[in-house]
Amino acid sequence: MSAIDLHTHSTASDGTLSPAELVRAAKEAGLSAIALTDHDTMDGLPEALETGVKADVEVIPGCELSVHSDVGVLHVVGLWVDPYSDRLKRVFDDVRGMRIERNEAVVEKLQQLGFDISMEEVQGQAAGTIGRPHMARIMLQKGYIKNYDEAFNNYLGKKGKAYFPKNNISAEEAFELLHSTDATPILAHPFLLSKNEDVLDREVGRLKEMGLQGIEVYYSSHTIEMTDRIKRLARKYNLQPSGGSDFHGSVKPEIQLGKGAGKLFVHHSVLDGLKAFRQSKGLKI
Repeated sequence: MSAIDLHTHSTASDGTLSPAELVRAAKEAGLSAIALTDHDTMDGLPEALETGVKADVEVIPGCELSVHSDVGVLHVVGLWVDPYSDRLKRVFDDVRGMRIERNEAVVEKLQQLGFDISMEEVQGQAAGTIGRPHMARIMLQKGYIKNYDEAFNNYLGKKGKAYFPKNNISAEEAFELLHSTDATPILAHPFLLSKNEDVLDREVGRLKEMGLQGIEVYYSSHTIEMTDRIKRLARKYNLQPSGGSDFHGSVKPEIQLGKGAGKLFVHHSVLDGLKAFRQSKGLKI
């Protein structure tokens, strides 16, 4: 059976494999297709697409947007984005500017907590978009923490001592932006938005009205019961099923490419379904 992975990250954002290494790793893992969906950037897409041709792995150009939500963590994956869209690049430039301000605020908080860490060191850890995983890597290297979970649980996560909120774009802006470039918007890791069944149902319905077209039915942390719940939501709101591991490399060592925590399997028919949906809308695949 042919497996795919439609949610992955590279060094262009906060992953630890370069776009080329990621595609080659997908080939070694036996995947027939992969989507590179880095946070707020498309910088890794040309390299990934080129490597995909050489490695005989289908590469779907994508991105992942952090979107403002009053409920929970709202991330939207865009599949089949235009890697050379000037409009997307301008928005991502603005987002990166806001991210820099946030990173500086987080590093300042870490310094106030007694950690010897500087923005220069953080920048030295990143090949692309700078984020909290790069700070966690320095903390680990200097022996301040034992693992990445400790960094996020105690310091960098939403309940951490050094947390600083990020200004995200609105859901309306995100969907309009993705649709303007003929991308297909997918709700990533839906249970991070809410684990409450009624809240999640309401929010998915609201996002559908704004332009949501798909939802990650298959995800690394989903149990069989969770997968079934999202399948029902997908049917209720006529959303296209998608799925992926959210692979980041050594930053999240428990997540394997195409396998998640070990039990993930996204069949190629999921990609076939998304392609058929796009073709029905007159969009390129």
